[in-house]
Amino acid sequence: MKRLFAPLVLAAALLAGCQENVARVKPAAVEMTRDAIGYYCQMAVMEHEGPKAQVHLAGNPHPLWFEQVREAFSYLRSQERDGEIVALYVSDMGRAESWEEPGTRNWIDADKALFVIESRQVGGAGDPEAIPFGDRAAAEAFVTANGGRIVAIGEIPEGFAGPKVASADGTHAVEPTEH
Repeated sequence: MKRLFAPLVLAAALLAGCQENVARVKPAAVEMTRDAIGYYCQMAVMEHEGPKAQVHLAGNPHPLWFEQVREAFSYLRSQERDGEIVALYVSDMGRAESWEEPGTRNWIDADKALFVIESRQVGGAGDPEAIPFGDRAAAEAFVTANGGRIVAIGEIPEGFAGPKVASADGTHAVEPTEH
């Protein structure tokens, strides 16, 4: 009996180890379709201009969609998340056809992207946006044309995805200033 029990315990331990490794594999980005609905706005994501984001949660085969990258950052920092985040992909705007057509397959891992923040270009919902690029030259060209600065994901200010207030001219939402 002991001879049979030991191999079974070893097999179970190996299987558990394999399952643990499978759980660590980052899911691939999903092509955005017309069926993609924004997590917060509950509207079709493709109806908005500018870069998009998809968040993958552990155990969920379908990503959460965001009409703006900024909204995905808000979700990441939220204490009301629905589960463990295992991947965040953003539109690579250096490979986008245009601002109006940001693409459905040109995703980049947010950890590898460069983001232009504080530019004159607002996102699809009219809010300030973190505009992702996979190529530094494309990000620099964007800054030359639209202002802003280039940062990595870890350098995006904490308040960037915080509460929105109307701009002074009422045309779009902006971050509140600290006093």
